[in-house]
Amino acid sequence: MLFHIVALVALGIVAVLLFLVLFEPPLRYEVAPPPLSLDSDEFLCLLGALADAQVHRQSAVEVLSGGEVFYPAELEAIRAARRSVHIEAFLFTPGGITDRFLEALTERARAGVRVRLVLDAIGCFHTPNRYFRGLCAAGGEVFWYQPIRWYTLKRVNNRTHRELIVIDGEVGFIGGAGIAPHWLGGEKGERPWHDMMCRVRGPLVGGLQTTFAENWLESSDQVLDGSDNFPRCLAPDSTAGHEAAGQVNGMVVISTPTAARSTRARVVFQVLLASARKSILINSPYFLPDRSARKELIGAVKRGVKVTVITPGQANNHPLARVTSRRLYGQLLRAGAEIFEYQPGMIHKKAMVVDGVWVVVGSTNFDARSFGLNDEVNLAAIDADLAARLERDFEAEKSQSRQITYEQWRRRPVFEKLLSLPGLLIQRQA
Repeated sequence: MLFHIVALVALGIVAVLLFLVLFEPPLRYEVAPPPLSLDSDEFLCLLGALADAQVHRQSAVEVLSGGEVFYPAELEAIRAARRSVHIEAFLFTPGGITDRFLEALTERARAGVRVRLVLDAIGCFHTPNRYFRGLCAAGGEVFWYQPIRWYTLKRVNNRTHRELIVIDGEVGFIGGAGIAPHWLGGEKGERPWHDMMCRVRGPLVGGLQTTFAENWLESSDQVLDGSDNFPRCLAPDSTAGHEAAGQVNGMVVISTPTAARSTRARVVFQVLLASARKSILINSPYFLPDRSARKELIGAVKRGVKVTVITPGQANNHPLARVTSRRLYGQLLRAGAEIFEYQPGMIHKKAMVVDGVWVVVGSTNFDARSFGLNDEVNLAAIDADLAARLERDFEAEKSQSRQITYEQWRRRPVFEKLLSLPGLLIQRQA
């Protein structure tokens, strides 16, 4: 009898905790847009203060579109490493391209370069420890972020979703692509996932290194120190000892959920949405804006801002996330936002361009999991040339997409409407 009572109490506790995880209401993130021009230095500094992110200047950011472009660039940078190679990834999946990365990393480790990897234990669940045997024997270090242990169960829902590479503290890569066959067509010749990474040079790389250092400490117990890892700290944000790398000013937004549910990434996205005056372009593979984000997007449309979203069509690798996303289209379409579904295949790109001057690129999806549960990293930058490049890419992607009208949305199949109902349970998680 006592056993049954204890079991029922335990089951009740688990049920309550599960309910809180799935149904805890998100923060509202109400924003009074600052009376500042988006292209002003004052707005840049204000956004940096709100995101607790250091503003870096005179950096270079280069857009690399498609795995056939960004993977060779990343491998070239790794092979040229002289001091350190740091990788933080949600996906590091065995396959042809990943084998090439492992070979390059192992060769650099043998040459005396400090090779350090932080990999998410859930994202890389199918990647065995033995896969890294050669790299570790050569001197490389591999640690798992939040491995499944009794003492990590309370944080099991917190994953590192960051996709980040930093070479010698001087060159960085940031975006939405992990290291896996998906981005080159898989092992069976599937259509490659369309995605983008950015190559970064200059002071902004310091912010990327700081991002890696955070989860390196949490995974390995080691503090990443030394001027070799932060070479520009000897002459921060100046040309003393360093030539200006470019003209991009911005910040690296290191986002980790707090106990009270706020994240820096969400602050940045919400403030930019509230401050837009002309246009908002959004790429997101899993477009599940919560009530506050939808309210902000609808408010933008009402004040004359053109809001356009590109998200995957039927090739979405998470069908339940897609039908749940489509369930949310109605309010936005009725208000006048434009939503396009990419047709050639899976589009995994994560980017936002606001008013043709602000750019946000990185690992954050437009959903509650990225905004409130995962560790994420984004580059938020103000640069008209960078924004123009992303706008051109956006138009090219839109030309390969199907626009969804409000009437089409209303007439979506009954089966799809029913299938979206279970998605309500994962809307906070997807």
